[in-house]
Amino acid sequence: MTAWLDRRATPLLLGLAAGLLAVAAGLLAGADAAERAGLAARWTARAGLPLFLVAFLASTLMRRWPGPATRALLRRRRQWGLGFALAHTIHLVALGINVIVYAPGRTWQSLIGGGLAYVVIYLMALTSTDAWQRRLGKWWRHLHRFGVYYIWFIFTASYAGRAFGADPEKRVVGIVFGSVMVAALALRLWPGRRVMR
Repeated sequence: MTAWLDRRATPLLLGLAAGLLAVAAGLLAGADAAERAGLAARWTARAGLPLFLVAFLASTLMRRWPGPATRALLRRRRQWGLGFALAHTIHLVALGINVIVYAPGRTWQSLIGGGLAYVVIYLMALTSTDAWQRRLGKWWRHLHRFGVYYIWFIFTASYAGRAFGADPEKRVVGIVFGSVMVAALALRLWPGRRVMR
């Protein structure tokens, strides 16, 4: 298991597989073209979330539970971020088709917030090398720290909106995934406070 986690290709393959399987599931589950497009867009967003959480929590997991597996996750954190970027690129395509063809009329706030998230994702992906880290210096750390928290915020705000909506099914999804995001943030921040003491 540890050797598999430590392979460079593992997160990228998982990102590709998660995105494509989510599209396939949406296409199979929907009753008509509009529903299939909506499910593909919704499920591809969820498919990329575990990869983001691994990248978001890799250093925290290593501090809390040091061992071969968490060491491998931390060593390949950049690849987990790239796997998430790949999965979310598939989500972007599915979302674009859904919004343009079947469900136009998104609010400008969601377009700006989501659009900025993609700018951040691609900036982080393009600078995920040692060469860029040296070139940007301290700004590399600022970019990547801002980026992971902004992506966390977009996921959390999206699920919080569902948690307080009128649709019971979406409300359950919002509560479950919103709770996961809040727990992930608490886990990431808690070891920092503990170390400071």
